Amino acid sequence: MITRLAKAGFAAALSATTLATGASVAAAAPTDTQSTSAQHVTVSQSGNYPGGFFRSGNMSASWVSSGTSDLTGPTHFTVDLPPGVTTDGAMFYSTPYDYTFTETLSPDGRHLEAVLTGTRVVGKSEFMKLNLHTTPGVPIAGVITVTAANPNDTDPTGHVSRYDLGSQSYLPATVQAAPAVSGLDTTTGPGAGGTSMTVSGDNLSNGMVLVGGVPAPGTCTDTACTVTTPGGAGNAPVSVVTPGGTAAAPVTFDYTGDPPPAPPAPAVGNLTTTSGPVAGGTQVYVQGNNLTYGSIAFGGVPAAHVSCGPSFCSATAPAAAQPGPVDVTVTTAGGTSAPVTYTYTA
Repeated sequence: MITRLAKAGFAAALSATTLATGASVAAAAPTDTQSTSAQHVTVSQSGNYPGGFFRSGNMSASWVSSGTSDLTGPTHFTVDLPPGVTTDGAMFYSTPYDYTFTETLSPDGRHLEAVLTGTRVVGKSEFMKLNLHTTPGVPIAGVITVTAANPNDTDPTGHVSRYDLGSQSYLPATVQAAPAVSGLDTTTGPGAGGTSMTVSGDNLSNGMVLVGGVPAPGTCTDTACTVTTPGGAGNAPVSVVTPGGTAAAPVTFDYTGDPPPAPPAPAVGNLTTTSGPVAGGTQVYVQGNNLTYGSIAFGGVPAAHVSCGPSFCSATAPAAAQPGPVDVTVTTAGGTSAPVTYTYTA
């Protein structure tokens, strides 16, 4: 089941980077290597891991937008726990709420997948927290692996973090082999979505399947991903995004019949900042409803650094030709919102 976990009640729990129980905190050393990809995300982990006298603990999986351009599109994270270690899910809290965050947890509590969708400016750092539990009689050993992947990130470095519970140490950095997709077991399905599909290939572990650019819920092994198609229309490209890169399927998935209903139209309630200099550059927050995946325009000019969650968007006002009021609108697949006013000042 996919669950939204971004809740204000987690703010206090996640505001500190020092965690409450377990072994001493260890943190992976950051890397200063310049990325070869304009959009790049790096992942690390830290925590009070279980070990010694401590039979429980907690950890956080952290990520940073470390390229030279805003990180856009869905970013996929996985956490794999060794035998005898489980979690009951992730807690994620980040402000402003200009994103969507979903997670799935395997029935045995050892494999977690999360997807963050939103624009993250260079240097933006976030993390999710997991409580860890151990099984009586099972030695606390094995490796915790955290991964990150984004379809716009072409640099495979910095995507895998591993911590060895037995030696209580971080393992050397690794790079997952590039994925390859050989085929789909089905290539047609209704526009409403819901078709079970298996994507075959190699090096697909820790992967996320995109159908028409939309994440398809499911899981991946090294040689196959089993997913359920989202709704769509027409001939949709299929790809698998892994920490090692992105691979496209040799065929498309063809939606048949009527497409799914359009999402409800966006509605803008207010702007937190209603004026700014004609040169642009003012940070503006937009509040409303049905804003997910929105684009924002000021007087018809696209805003920069736009990121939208269900009821909140952040954006940077573009420059204007002259002082005065302009209409601000949000556009999604459901349409364009009624305008609200933003005033450029001299």
